[in-house]
Amino acid sequence: MDMNDVPKDRSKPAQVWNALFDGPGYLFGTQPNDYLVEKKACLKKGQKVLFVADGEGRNSVWCAAELGIQADAFDLSEKAVAKARKLAAERGVDVRYTVCGIDEWDWVEGQYDAVVVIFVQFATPNMRTRLFANCIRTLKPGGILILQGYTPRQLEMGTGGPSRVEHLYTEEMLRDYFSAMDILELKSYDAYISEGERHSGLSALIGMVARKKSE
Repeated sequence: MDMNDVPKDRSKPAQVWNALFDGPGYLFGTQPNDYLVEKKACLKKGQKVLFVADGEGRNSVWCAAELGIQADAFDLSEKAVAKARKLAAERGVDVRYTVCGIDEWDWVEGQYDAVVVIFVQFATPNMRTRLFANCIRTLKPGGILILQGYTPRQLEMGTGGPSRVEHLYTEEMLRDYFSAMDILELKSYDAYISEGERHSGLSALIGMVARKKSE
């Protein structure tokens, strides 16, 4: 998720996100992120996977239904999580959803086989530092991180994403944040995406797959 086109009063983040998701439809659609689908071979049946700021559940539900993983997911918006639970019920899968922010989530060390971070670009630089460190911490040795975001060129595209350059990712930034991991893939590229009304059109994207080093 990102912070583009949300109410201007950001003093109460939960209210902001609830206002954004307060509608009958799925703001970012119900289909999974294309990059996540492309990297589905990184996720194995029965693995325990965490979905960070998962919104309305399109990614966690798809992975649970199609790949047979054990999914945990959280999001700050209770409106989004209610939709995620509805989507999971419709697909007949059990995803453990929690309403909380990234600083409230219990980042247990070495708990997950994989962590999925898709368009989590609302984070300020300080919050992002904490988030990425916790993502590494909660992975098991050998665990996989799958990440997708927008690059600064997305500001020229105008097809979704945050309006602040400090919320966007570069390859150099991600290499620095994840220098303690083995980066298996890191690429910047342009592609057409169609993820509901907020992410639609030619977009400047970045994708990364990294593996936590074994102890």
